[in-house]
Amino acid sequence: MHQKAAYAATHNLAFRRVDGGAAMYQQFNEQFVAATRQFADTAAQINRIAIQNAEAVFGLQLNAIGNRVNATFEFFNEASGARDFDAVKSLFPKGMQVARENLETAVTTGQEVLGRQIKANEQIGEITKGQLEAATRNAGDVAQRAEAEFKANVAKATEQAQAATKAK
Repeated sequence: MHQKAAYAATHNLAFRRVDGGAAMYQQFNEQFVAATRQFADTAAQINRIAIQNAEAVFGLQLNAIGNRVNATFEFFNEASGARDFDAVKSLFPKGMQVARENLETAVTTGQEVLGRQIKANEQIGEITKGQLEAATRNAGDVAQRAEAEFKANVAKATEQAQAATKAK
């Protein structure tokens, strides 16, 4: 039976844990929970904007379709009552008018829908931009704190190493 002996340099203070260890993991967990909560809040805001936009767009389109269907059925009702050539001849300008109004309504509604989409996307973009800026600031702060903590731990370990060297 062969056993390997593990060598741990316990006399070398550079390999010893200087900080509490558990505090580092707790800090990481707290940051992770905060980031997750912030992500969920942001996603909820964006979903709210998207749903409100979809409702408004659906309402616009439904209203436009309803108005145009009514106008078209009125025209067909009048066309079904035409009994002679003069009545049919008088329907042609009215049919062209209904077709033109349908086209104008479709274009106008499309422009309104596009405008609402652009506005909603701008709002979502602003939220995203704000979140990215906040995350960048937070990451910078965390990095600065970690760097300061690292330097403090290095200075502490150096002092302990120097004290241990002088004690020998």
